[in-house]
Amino acid sequence: MSSRPVPLLPPALRAFLVRIPLLVPVVRFLRRGPLARDRNLLITLILLTLLIGGLAARVSMEWFSPALMIPVTLVAGLQLRLNSLAKLLCAVAVSLVYVAVVRGVGYIGPGLLVTFGFTAVLAALMARTRGKLGVQGLRGDAMLLELRDRLKSQSDLPPLSKEWGSKVVLKQAGGSSFGGDFLVSMREGDTLELALVDVSGKGVDAGTRALLLSGTFGGLLGSVADFLPACNTYLHRQREAEGFVTAVHLRLNLVTGEYVITSAGHPPVVKFESGTGTWRVSTAKGVVLGVVPDLHCEADQGMLRKGDALMLYTDGLIEQPGRDIDAGLDRLLGEAERLMPSGFRDGARNLVASMSSGHNDDCALILIWRP
Repeated sequence: MSSRPVPLLPPALRAFLVRIPLLVPVVRFLRRGPLARDRNLLITLILLTLLIGGLAARVSMEWFSPALMIPVTLVAGLQLRLNSLAKLLCAVAVSLVYVAVVRGVGYIGPGLLVTFGFTAVLAALMARTRGKLGVQGLRGDAMLLELRDRLKSQSDLPPLSKEWGSKVVLKQAGGSSFGGDFLVSMREGDTLELALVDVSGKGVDAGTRALLLSGTFGGLLGSVADFLPACNTYLHRQREAEGFVTAVHLRLNLVTGEYVITSAGHPPVVKFESGTGTWRVSTAKGVVLGVVPDLHCEADQGMLRKGDALMLYTDGLIEQPGRDIDAGLDRLLGEAERLMPSGFRDGARNLVASMSSGHNDDCALILIWRP
């Protein structure tokens, strides 16, 4: 990232000052070095701080209150390096002492000092965090928002023909924008591939790993014949453990309705059979990703006919503290039979709301049906 100096003066005035011999070293100093932007902003904020202190002491405390230095400090926390922020805080302290000497100690009360102390700590924390990220201002937040939007866009299934219906419901723990459950999908011709992945943990803690893995798994999907073994190989050779990662992979032919399901430690997919009006549990199973070097999955094959549906979900939908996971699966199937007669599209969100009430965990549900 390039660091260009921020001009403190209009171009015409700078051109005039350069012609003055005594000011040439000063102008060169302001324009020299990769940290010129930080230095120039520091000089500007220090001068502004000292000006506020001088006006408050000599002119008017009402018009030029020392509290005006608080937003200056916050701007410094967003824009300056930690070392530069420390210099500005020294200027703030000098200004406050000057006001106290000229106006009297009573004009700088304990409340104002506590406010300045809290602001200084907050600004230092912001500057320290930005220093670790290597970004300035709110760019770090903007990058995080871009990653969140990318994760959300990946959760949208590709457009399907009118012969198919689909619904994706993602619910993150604590109302967070990030979570450990994510979906990657792609369509190539008449073949739809998707993978529902669950990273251990919940909320923002698992969201950072989910952001990383979503890009990797999204690149592997459709590029390799054996998707889950390829994901397992990637995770197994990582130096740092990614925690437990479960996934289920679906390959569906949109013309014939034939499908293949493979699973790696993930809760079983369930299929609604319109002929009998019941839900059948898939037999696909496999070991959690990243545990063993060679992953062998037992696939489940079948066909979706008119009125049939497939439901993929994460364990956050059926797992609750103190309750067996099989009991949660039975409850899910019972709720599905109760809610799905109203339609798969509306029933999916109602099903997630019903199953996730009373506990705080990431959960996801995907429904694909053939009207």
